Amino acid sequence: MYWQELVSRLWSGFSVTLELLAWSLLFATIVGTLLAAMRVSPVPPLRAFGSSYVTLLRNTPLVVVFIIVVFGFPQLGILRGQYFWLAVVALSSYTASFVCEVVRSGINTIHAGQIEAARSLGMTFGQALRLVVLPQAFRAAIPPLASVYIALTKNTSVASAFGVVEATYQLTRLNKDFPGTLIYNFCGIAAGYIVIVFVISAVAARFERRVGVAR
Repeated sequence: MYWQELVSRLWSGFSVTLELLAWSLLFATIVGTLLAAMRVSPVPPLRAFGSSYVTLLRNTPLVVVFIIVVFGFPQLGILRGQYFWLAVVALSSYTASFVCEVVRSGINTIHAGQIEAARSLGMTFGQALRLVVLPQAFRAAIPPLASVYIALTKNTSVASAFGVVEATYQLTRLNKDFPGTLIYNFCGIAAGYIVIVFVISAVAARFERRVGVAR
């Protein structure tokens, strides 16, 4: 009975964790890329906004971000009661600042001559960034991006404290309902996170090898 309950709850919890990770990863990558573009933009207000966002979010604890989003947004009538999506917003907003810096470091590896050549062909800054710079920047940024995504995987556990029934939340319930099986509960939850991290690392390594051959 216990083992069936363990497998059932862990499966249910990690299903939510994976969904939370997928949406947060997607939005963090999109927002982080836009922020990186702002930080290298020739427009001063955009650079100032990108720099301010990254400085503020990177130096704010994730729990504080969750508190602001989970308790602040409903007061504004935004996503009221939708704890899952509030968690996605908090995780995405926080992780986007780290994605931004990784992508910006990738952009800085591109030789300035390539950008100048693109501009001499009549491309706008946006076109040069989208067609010439960012594809190469993401190639250089694959390993550090994988590290950011692994950190995001572990950060999803914070959502359990704000009403999201993900893997860590299920672990708490298992420990309460089956107090004599703590070691098995913790081993099960650890194994689940290890598998997710292994998959992210393997996918990143595969992409890096393919890019290496392409170059």
